[in-house]
Amino acid sequence: MAVSSLPPESNRVTFARSLGCFDASMIGIGAMIGAGIFVLTGIAAGEAGPASILAFALNGLVTLMTAFCYAELASAIPEAGGGYSFVKKAFPGPVGFLSGWMLWFAYTVACSLYALGFAGYFWEFFHKYLPDVSYTIQATTGVQPSVAFVTVIVSCVFVWLNVRGTEVTGKAENVITISKILVLLVFVWFGLVHIFATPVQAAKSFSPFFPKGLGGVLVAMGLTFIAFEGYDLIATVAEEIKQPEINIPKATFISLGVTVVVYLLIVFVSLGAVQPEATTSWEFLGRYQETAIVKAADSFMPAFGVATIVFGGLLSTMSALNATVLASSRVAFSMGRDRWLPVGMAAIHSDRRTPHIAILVTGAILTGIALLLPIHVVGSAASLMFLLTFTLVNLSLLVLRRRMPEIERRYKVPLFPWLPLLGAASNMLLAVYQFRFDPMAWYVALVWIVAGFFAYTIHFRKESGEAEPHVLDALPLETARAPYRVMVPVANPGTIESLLDISIPIAKARNGDLIVNTTVEVPIQLPIQEGMKYINHRMPLLRTAQAYAQKQSLRVVSDIRVAHRVDEGILSAVSDEHADLLVIGWKGFTTTRERIFGEVLDRVVNRATADVAVVKLQDQARFDRILLPTAGGPHTRFAVELLEPIVAAYGSRVTACSVIPEDADAEREREAMGWIDQTLKNANLGDVECRAIRSRSVPAGIVRAGVEFDLIVMGSADTGLFQQLLFGEVPDRVGRFAKTSVMLVKQREGRGKAWLRRLMS
Repeated sequence: MAVSSLPPESNRVTFARSLGCFDASMIGIGAMIGAGIFVLTGIAAGEAGPASILAFALNGLVTLMTAFCYAELASAIPEAGGGYSFVKKAFPGPVGFLSGWMLWFAYTVACSLYALGFAGYFWEFFHKYLPDVSYTIQATTGVQPSVAFVTVIVSCVFVWLNVRGTEVTGKAENVITISKILVLLVFVWFGLVHIFATPVQAAKSFSPFFPKGLGGVLVAMGLTFIAFEGYDLIATVAEEIKQPEINIPKATFISLGVTVVVYLLIVFVSLGAVQPEATTSWEFLGRYQETAIVKAADSFMPAFGVATIVFGGLLSTMSALNATVLASSRVAFSMGRDRWLPVGMAAIHSDRRTPHIAILVTGAILTGIALLLPIHVVGSAASLMFLLTFTLVNLSLLVLRRRMPEIERRYKVPLFPWLPLLGAASNMLLAVYQFRFDPMAWYVALVWIVAGFFAYTIHFRKESGEAEPHVLDALPLETARAPYRVMVPVANPGTIESLLDISIPIAKARNGDLIVNTTVEVPIQLPIQEGMKYINHRMPLLRTAQAYAQKQSLRVVSDIRVAHRVDEGILSAVSDEHADLLVIGWKGFTTTRERIFGEVLDRVVNRATADVAVVKLQDQARFDRILLPTAGGPHTRFAVELLEPIVAAYGSRVTACSVIPEDADAEREREAMGWIDQTLKNANLGDVECRAIRSRSVPAGIVRAGVEFDLIVMGSADTGLFQQLLFGEVPDRVGRFAKTSVMLVKQREGRGKAWLRRLMS
């Protein structure tokens, strides 16, 4: 069936939705279970006493009301920007500007808190394990200068990493988050053991429960509110979450539920297991402030306790600092793009493609705040700014329900409008009450807000915002989807035609579609929609593929993915387009020792939901003579199925071979020929030559024989002995060392005949 190629204007552009519910939940949990619980537990205990556990519980309820609003807004309007984008839509004027202005400052102040927390835990480690070194340094320089020095260093390191475009992969972030939870659960376990061993003394730690009255509880709530900020980061990556209308609410509530439970256990153990002789446990914790958990661990955990908690604190502060530097610079970049900050803030580095100006300005502000203000004021100011921002988000839901009723809302806030109204009122109450703890936090916040208001009135109000990039809707196909689909990712102009020479005969033989995919990679430091600016850079690749396939009268679907990683773009395209076979090129080497084919290709081969053919092309790819090594197995038989249309299209001559030891006897040679016969049974490859190749090494024998051929085709090894390898030891080594072109084939379990089942249905 000849189907004309789709015109170039039908190229479909979509964002790679690579985050599932678990990944999104880890983002929220990782952001919340961070430096806040390590740094602020002691400060909160000093302000509320044993009632600090009530403060954490009530904070959970207060933030839950805002979480309901985030769940509805982010799932109904899955755009990057989170709270800023919601408030901007609801209040497109000075309030919208101030929401972004405050959110940028809130994230930046949070960065300062995490940098100070890192410095505190850094010196706590030296105090415990290298006391002579730490006390000598601090006696020479002073305590504050030594803390300031570490604060500046760690801030500069993470600003530099973000400017360079360095990212922590999703899996690494998940490992870090789980590690933080495990560290805290170890702390909880030993604390509970100590409490149950001395229940009477532990009970005394909670009496009196309100040593500073309910006012102390409100102060502690305001101080620690930043520890409950983090689920809002789920909204900032909403465009990257699969099934956002379902997974965003789930991830929001899962992350908040896990976090609140862990927090309550930590505070309970810190108060109950610490039993100092000369004072109460809450006064003891309040005295040590940001390092209170370390001191608590030292009192009831074994020798490794301090090291464990210090490790958790350093890990938490570093991951939280990296996440908030990224989040704050994204907000600054978005405001620069909207012309609500100087246009330079939206500048993108020509090589790194990172918002380097926004990151550097954010870094300068966070470092200045960390050096000028004490840690308790920094924590209070950060909480205050988030309370004000969350108030606006609650009010935004009220406005957008009425202003944008046409938006489909799979999830809706219960008890509307009372719940968002109560959330806004609760946030404002805690914000106002922060003045009682330390007016300095309010003075800092007011200076920032007033400065922003004047900047907007005098300058930014006159600037016209640029239209935000958006996802192009997929155009309908001219005909129904074919029963078999072959996908070819393209990135190198020099290999497009050769990859299509392999793919087109396969697609034609199965009456299928050819999908040509390319991925626009966007650094994690940029909102994913910024990749829309770089789509034109990829269009020549697609036009080349379209023109070449059109000559073959084959249906072509062009697919452009915008993703933070190339492998995410390819994998999402394979899944969304229901590809049956992925034909992907390989440069033939990798510079990473722990990888088989390279970082991108390894991930794609391991995770693709389609059959995979990895093709290494040498020089001008030809298919006159093809070598088919075999030792039996389903993957090799599937390779024969793919080889049949290639042989038919180009009149190729196939030689099937099996490698045997150099000293093998006649019986062993007959066995090898039997494997070849079994592989070629019912195959339609023309007149096939059969060989038994003698060699000490199977890969070496194939590589040596392959120099006579244009292409070596191998199926994946049918063994579980080499799970760390992609196709098995022999195919991987042949692919790496062969001097000719190689195609390695791997059939996904249960997918081999999926095309036939769909055709019959």
